[in-house]
Amino acid sequence: MNLSQLTLHNFRNYPELRLAAKPGFMVFSGENGAGKTNILEALSLLAPGRGLRRAALRDMACQTGTGNFAVAAQLGDIQIGTGTDSDAPERRKTRINEAAAPTNDLAEWLSILWLTPAMDRLFTEGAAGRRNFLDRLVMALEPSHARNCARYEAARRERNRLLADGYRADKEWLEGLDVQLAQFGSAVAEARDRMVSALNAKLEQSDSKIFATPILQIADDRLHTEQQLHQMLQQNRSADRAAGRTLRGPHRADLTVFHAAKQQPAEKCSTGEQKALLFSIVLAHADLIADRRQSRPILLLDEVAAHLDPQRRAALFDKLAERGGQVWLTGTEPALFKDIPDSALHFEVSNGTIKER
Repeated sequence: MNLSQLTLHNFRNYPELRLAAKPGFMVFSGENGAGKTNILEALSLLAPGRGLRRAALRDMACQTGTGNFAVAAQLGDIQIGTGTDSDAPERRKTRINEAAAPTNDLAEWLSILWLTPAMDRLFTEGAAGRRNFLDRLVMALEPSHARNCARYEAARRERNRLLADGYRADKEWLEGLDVQLAQFGSAVAEARDRMVSALNAKLEQSDSKIFATPILQIADDRLHTEQQLHQMLQQNRSADRAAGRTLRGPHRADLTVFHAAKQQPAEKCSTGEQKALLFSIVLAHADLIADRRQSRPILLLDEVAAHLDPQRRAALFDKLAERGGQVWLTGTEPALFKDIPDSALHFEVSNGTIKER
């Protein structure tokens, strides 16, 4: 999964940009605010979801443009692209080989993983962020998970509307929504379970000398089969009606992570240990994708080198080089990447302009 070209139009601080790429390391250095992370954010939109910043679409459009933006990339002989129109800036459109396609179909073509400074708070903030993180991991291996999540959420929103309305709509309608929630919810929960089991198996084989080894678990109601979920929804209707929303289900699940050596929850570990746990999860997941899809995912690593001591930084680069694939990295100082192989492409970013070093 190596991109050969990235093209941006009216995206963030890039009115126009065409960047040639190759397998291996793509390194971007420059001052804070120069536009390094914008490159990675654009790439992250070539996967389903809201991108690595989870920003509103209107905020991605260049301020000096017409209100629309486009991100396109060449993947072998396949061209993929996504963006907005100026007459519908809140609606994202996607094209594959010039043909319109659902955005969730991007997962069929690309697996993209990322680590950003904002993810340092993953273990200490709310469960929603951890669910989103886990769902992205699942989508990279099971593209249908994106559609199942979207359908589950659509049914849940409609059910919540009916609950808040006090069942003024036909109760048969509510029953039909319960059937949909059970169908798509069980698919979502089972896919999450498969991912956690596969990751734990892969993490057992990882090198704990470089980064801490995590153990992953899903904290939820353990109601995973379609029949179990449907029964639970029926039994909880009175409580859901009183609350005006669906109180139980896969949308309430949480990903919990433990430091294996310390047998300590991640949220109680030091900041450095939490970062190491995240590294371990992402690297193990990349290996899992390579095993299953016979192709390594694209990795986006935003400002990760500055948070590692020189020994771990060199070990990380060695590990990434050994495994291959395409890795896009950002950092404020070129010296942070001195241990990266000479074959890497290095770019200097300054006020929305990029030139090869």
